[in-house]
Amino acid sequence: MRALRIVLILVVILGGLFVIADRVAVHFAESEAADKLKATENLASTPDVNIKGFPFLTQVAGGSLDDVEVGIKDYQAATGTAGQTIRVDDLKADMKGVDFSGDYSSATAATATGTATIAYDELLKTAKAEPTQVAPGITAQVVGLSDGGNGKIKVAVDATVLGTKLPNPVYVLSTVTVENNRVKVHADSLPALGGAAVAENRIRQITDFQQAVDRLPGGIKLDKVQAAENGVEISVKGSDVKLAG
Repeated sequence: MRALRIVLILVVILGGLFVIADRVAVHFAESEAADKLKATENLASTPDVNIKGFPFLTQVAGGSLDDVEVGIKDYQAATGTAGQTIRVDDLKADMKGVDFSGDYSSATAATATGTATIAYDELLKTAKAEPTQVAPGITAQVVGLSDGGNGKIKVAVDATVLGTKLPNPVYVLSTVTVENNRVKVHADSLPALGGAAVAENRIRQITDFQQAVDRLPGGIKLDKVQAAENGVEISVKGSDVKLAG
């Protein structure tokens, strides 16, 4: 009995040491991966990396990690226009089946899904910045975007009729969709401005706009979008997503 007790004590001690070693190793790996991702994606701040699953060391021995979560506070995505970017907030991606090379210089996830937000003030930069003539004597300009409820964007339009600015903005509810990695805003209906009828193609030059969101980390792509309280919530997905290398 005494020998069995000693064996059990040794097993518990060794098990505890293994857990400690495993947790130390995973924290080190997370830090190294975060630094590598920061350098690879040219990020302004270090991202959060969370390697899930236990034990970590056996995953390393197999050359593949089951699940890695990545969080990037602010990401400057390309817009397709030279020198211009759009800020993507709180990008969170869940990477599954992450294979890495023997020297850890490269890592690729089999699949990735995630979420992020584009703030309304950031998306507003996509709309025309200057008043535009939409009918003889009438100019209009989008001056604000906000949550319109039920997944719609409320677009605020300032109008000037025969030199007199309307006292209040005209509001339009718009649908937001994604197509070919572009966020598209399309007005559901178009009001008259100052009581005057305006040709639809003219007013849609103001109310309707789109924004490319390209070069997201690892090559992930936009999947779905929906208007929400603080901005447009986007879903992303991808396969064979490169985390490094």
